[in-house]
Order: sequence, then C-alpha cells, then structure tokens
Amino acid sequence: MVKVTIDNQTIMVEEGTKIIDAAKETGIIIPRLCFLREINEIGACRVCSVEVEGTDKLLTACNTVVEDGMVVKTNSPKVRRARRTNIEFILSQHDFSCATCVRSGNCSLQEIANDLNVDSMPYKIKYEKRAWNKDFPLQKDFSKCIKCMRCIQVCDKIQSLGIWDVVNSGSRTTVDVSHNRQIEDADCVLCGQCITHCPVGSLTTRNDTHRVYDAIEDENLITVVQVAPAVRAAWAENLNIEEKSATPSLMVAALKKIGFDYVFDTNFSADLTIMEEANEFLEVYTSGGRDLPMFTSCCPGWVRFMKSQYPDMVKYLSTSKSPQQMFGAVAKSYYADLLGVDANKICCISIMPCTAKKKEAEIETINDTEAQRDVDIVITTREMEKMIRAENLDFSKLKEESFDSPLGIGSGAGVIFGATGGVMEAALRSAYYFVTGKNPDPDSFVSVRGEEGWRESKFSIAGNELSVAVVSGLRNARELMDALIRGEVKYDFVEVMACPGGCSGGGGQPIKDGCELAYTRANKLYKLDKKMYLRYSHENPAIQKIYSEYLGKPNSEIAHKLLHTDHESWKMPLSPIFSMDEDSKFRYNFK
Repeated sequence: MVKVTIDNQTIMVEEGTKIIDAAKETGIIIPRLCFLREINEIGACRVCSVEVEGTDKLLTACNTVVEDGMVVKTNSPKVRRARRTNIEFILSQHDFSCATCVRSGNCSLQEIANDLNVDSMPYKIKYEKRAWNKDFPLQKDFSKCIKCMRCIQVCDKIQSLGIWDVVNSGSRTTVDVSHNRQIEDADCVLCGQCITHCPVGSLTTRNDTHRVYDAIEDENLITVVQVAPAVRAAWAENLNIEEKSATPSLMVAALKKIGFDYVFDTNFSADLTIMEEANEFLEVYTSGGRDLPMFTSCCPGWVRFMKSQYPDMVKYLSTSKSPQQMFGAVAKSYYADLLGVDANKICCISIMPCTAKKKEAEIETINDTEAQRDVDIVITTREMEKMIRAENLDFSKLKEESFDSPLGIGSGAGVIFGATGGVMEAALRSAYYFVTGKNPDPDSFVSVRGEEGWRESKFSIAGNELSVAVVSGLRNARELMDALIRGEVKYDFVEVMACPGGCSGGGGQPIKDGCELAYTRANKLYKLDKKMYLRYSHENPAIQKIYSEYLGKPNSEIAHKLLHTDHESWKMPLSPIFSMDEDSKFRYNFK
C-alpha cells in the first residue's frame, strides 16, 4: 500500500493504482474523454490531466501510477486552464452542430465542454470532411472524429479485426479504415462495438427511421414490427422511465402509439429457431463423422466473421436462419395467408439490438418468400428510442398492451436469446425433450451462463455425453477457432455471439459512455424467463400451430425453404491476412 494525498485528502491505496482510480476512492471523478479501462489508457485527449507536486508538467491521471507520498491536485487553476484549452482545441477541429447530432444530450465531449463553461471558440474552426458510403450500415462522420483512438483499440483488443487505423501525419492525422480500404471492401463484421464506444457522434448506424415513417404513412401497406428479446431489457434506459415500469407491455403500447399496425415478438421466431436448430444439431450429432462442432448461426456479426476469417469452415455453421429472418419469412408467407393479403402488402420492420442485422436483411439469397424482401427495414434500439421520444408520450398515463397474436407468443427460452449462452441453453432444453420425450428442469443448463468470454460445459442426455462451448466477443471466438483447428479442444455444439455479453451488449443498444451494461441487461432477461409460464420453445402453442397448419415438422421441405439458408451463397470481403506473405501473416497473428 502507498500513501497519496488528493485534493487535501490523504488515503492508502494499493501499489500500482492509477491516479484516476485513487481519486475515485476519495469521491473525486476526474473528467476523461479517450479513456477506456484496460483498452485505451493512452492519455491522448489530455482532459484527465492533473497537477502533481514536484512535477513541472501536468500528468495524465488515466495512465500515471501513484507513488508513495504523492500529492495530487485534480482541479487547480493550472489544471482548469489546461483542461479548458484542451477541450477548446478539440472543438476547433470538431463539427459541434450539436442540435443535429445523433449523440446530442449523450455526448462526453458536449458534457465536458458544458461543465467547463466553454461558451465561445477562441480558435479558428477547421474540421475534416471526407466522403463515406451512405448506404453502409456503419456510418463515419470525419468532421466529428476527435482522434481519441477508442475505435481502433476496441476493434483490435476486443474483436481482433483491426478495421480502423491512424492514417496520415501531422495536422492531417485522422482515423480511417485500415489498409487503405473502403469500408464496404473491409472485413468489418458490423458488430457496432466501435459505435457504442465512440464518445461523440463520429461513428453511428445508418438512420432508417424515415423509411419506417414512410411505411406507416403508406395506406397501401400493413406495417408489421418485430421486437428482439434484448431490446426489452434496454429500450427505456434513456427515456426517464422507472425501471420497474419499463415493461415489454409498455414498450408495445408506445410502438402502437407510433402507428404500427401489428406489434409482434421476435421471441416467437427465436422459439422457431430452436425447433429447427435443435433438430438440425441432433441430426448432425447422431450421424457422427464430424471433426468439428456445429456452430450457431443466429448472430450475423459472427457469420460475417466466419466468412471473412475462416472461409473454409463456413460449412460447419447451422443452416438455420436467424430469428429476425425466420420472422420475416413467416410474416410474408404464413401470416400473409392468415390475413389473406399479397406478401408485398406487408412491410416487415425489425427492431434489433444489432447493427449487423441491417446488412443481414439485405442479403439477396436470404429472401425465400414470394415478396421482394422478407425483412424490409431494420432499426436499432436507439432508433426506436428516438421514434418514441418524438411521440412526446406521458408514460404515467399510457396503458400497457400485449403483443399481437399469433406471432407475438414467445417462451422464456426465446427471451434468453438476448444473453450470451441463451441460444445454447434454449436449444438444450428442447434437444433434451426431443431425445427423451420429457422436459428437463428448465434450469438444468445454467452452467452455460456467465461473464467469461469463453465458457464450456458437459451434459448427459439419455446417456449421451455432450460437450458444448459458449463464446462472446470475437477475439475469444478467434482463440476458440484456432484451438479447434490445432486440435486442443473438442466440442459437439458451439454458440458464438459477436458482441461481448451477446445481444444485450449489441452495437445497436443505448449508449452510456464508460458503462458496460450487457450483463446487467442479461440478468433482466433471465428474470423474465424465470417468471414466464412457457419456458420451452417446443411448448409454445403458436409454434405448435404453425407446424401443424403450415410447416409440417422441423426440417421439412417447406421449413427448409423458408427457415434455412446457404451461408456460402453470398460474398464477404476476406481478411487482409489472406493476401499477406507468410512472414507478414506471422507478424499479424502475433499482434
């Protein structure tokens, strides 16, 4: 332990503690802009600078370790002047048209500038303008980039993809796509983690809310909206609603106010996914002869990762579509028949916690109904929140409403799809039933839950030993894939989610800078599962009905046509590693 004095408070802290953490123990929060714990501790923004007695220069609190006897001033006149000047310099190269920025009111730079009373600009304003593909789901506005390097570090250290890099030098230095590529030609998986960790509005998702409004206003269209499991755990985080009041039923009522004709639950198609994927797994498992496991395929970010990093292993992905795409296929076939309308009369809209879902819906070969597109528009949880805000609702007077039927009935197994391990747990609940004819205790497979990025478990079903793994975060996925290739591990079934914590921590979820909320949201989903009357996908009456009336049985001919896909039928840019020489590949892997 070492003794340190911070703003006249003397405390004892562990040796090796950074000033920023020591200050927090005294109740002092030092402003920071570029800092991300254990990911980006480079002091690039200098906003966390503090004065240390005996040192002429100001030191950055995020990466300076305390020393015994150190005396620190976190808000001295010298610190305040320097901090304000740093923010003014950053703003001079930043388009601060805050009123039209997607992050207005939720921007770290805006907040710090307000706290420092920066009300004028003493320096010449000059920010960068560059072209960007406006059709791509991930959008970058160079005029707002503050070169904090967070996106680079997150993509490198958490996702192991290296999509972003520093380009140019001197005053022309900026952050752009690595290897001199255009974003659409890069092996970006669209996980959106760079977006949720950007402290300003430089990185965003493509805004598709105007398309939704156009569909609602079109009298010739029937608007059908589906809401993903993870959305219900986060939809009201920035809407000033008490957590206990932010129920799925209140969310449905808000969506009805926006003007959607039918509000359905993606939990329904999550249950449908389990029926198809669990049966597909059992076919693969009982046939034997597979050297590698079957991988889940409901995460489009993970599918894009597999196609770009391990193209020879795409054949091991489940052919089952994601719940989003299964819902679209059912809405434009089964439900269109129930309504007695042409499939193209239905506009299918998805509300997802994910950025990659926007691109998934655009894959030409994933559309298998008579309509032009199975899923017409995808918006994120953040976009839904903006639409709800625009309604100016008084939530205290809004009456709760239920999801519409029949595509609004879901089980607890469908709910936990939004948490890492949830797909595996839901699949095992039904796989056990398909093998034994009896339901297991619904909590028999909770060992697949947890916050570790790579977890493994073993189960026995009717005397058959199953070895499974659950992975979230693509660096962990890469480590697992490499271990499988080297023969160091062996599994029968593997679930992979691109985002750490699964869909709950998806790139389309609400942003609270400096807070990782994936596991907090996941716990909400587990509580919902625990309370639900239906906890098995195969017991969902709406699922039983669609099979008896329309699909026949899991993996039937019509089920294969509508609910399965060929992952190798579309192109995905390959990782740069495939064009490197052997020496470069070694250095790349070593990094």
